[in-house]
Amino acid sequence: MNIRFVPILLSAFVLLTACTSPSDTASTPTSLPTFFPAVTTTAPIPLPTAGALTPVATVPGSTPSSSANICSDPQVTALLDSLKTAVTKEDGPLLASLVSPASGLEVSYYHNGTAIKYDQNQAKFLFETTYPANWGVDPASGAEKVGPFHEVVVPALAKIFNQPYELHCNELKYGGASYPVNFPYDKDYYSIYFPGTQANGNMDWQTWVAGIEYVSGKPYLYALMQFFWEP
Repeated sequence: MNIRFVPILLSAFVLLTACTSPSDTASTPTSLPTFFPAVTTTAPIPLPTAGALTPVATVPGSTPSSSANICSDPQVTALLDSLKTAVTKEDGPLLASLVSPASGLEVSYYHNGTAIKYDQNQAKFLFETTYPANWGVDPASGAEKVGPFHEVVVPALAKIFNQPYELHCNELKYGGASYPVNFPYDKDYYSIYFPGTQANGNMDWQTWVAGIEYVSGKPYLYALMQFFWEP
């Protein structure tokens, strides 16, 4: 053999060897990490934030109205009793039945926080959904209060319903406050007021205001707003 061809043959052999797989078995692909949270069945619908409120569909032929008899209407007392039951038993369908079909329900955890609106369909899932709503800035820590309705709002509502509260019609009742206490809706409402305890200098007072409007002669909730002592 001509010696000049040896290097060429060796090079070809090396190249063929490098291109040949040592095994006919395909390698197992490496699984990629998952960066997205698992989708759960507890949030069948996205819940809106204040910056992107979902319009509430008005029931045909129904418009919200006020009533001079709201302070003596037994339907209103029954409505507030049902709200207490819905909160303490975490009954989504019951809560949904109390939400105004004309205006929806705006919920404010802080007096100057984010008002988040829910329609009747969304209200059915408020005790289940894990949607992390932003309720505004905590006045004590300065940190944003972020969490689902059932972790943030429900404990505060349950707290007042488990104390000796008072009901006041179209009167905003509250204790000592370091800020102007105003209900920003020009409609009827009830104050659900706990005056606090003497042991704490009545600084542990708490008020939830329930905005109430009539649709087709029946009272519904259009707003829930909390007030309490802030440093």
